[in-house]
Amino acid sequence: MKLLEIKVNKREEVINVLTKEIKKQKLTTGAIVSVIGAVDECQINDMKKNNAMKDVFHQYKEPMELSGNGEIKDGKPHIHCILSRESGETVGGHLHRAVVKSWFVNIFVLVK
Repeated sequence: MKLLEIKVNKREEVINVLTKEIKKQKLTTGAIVSVIGAVDECQINDMKKNNAMKDVFHQYKEPMELSGNGEIKDGKPHIHCILSRESGETVGGHLHRAVVKSWFVNIFVLVK
């Protein structure tokens, strides 16, 4: 097993950076064991209470702490995350997009 550390710097988008590294490393599977950092805007989705097959998308344009994990399947990243807001409220779901403007995000991927 090998642990990869992928850094997402200021002015970068988390999923784009991760996808480029997956292609560069020629990965098809892997465990995204940790996603940690802070973002300034993001898009996530969760499921409707009465219809789990229906996605509900949410966009946020505010500084938020990010924590998550997931997998690489068929060469594509799939991340579930929790984000904390200034109010102390947390939101979570499937991460589609996250932009780093002020801080950084580190992603740790375990591969065979």
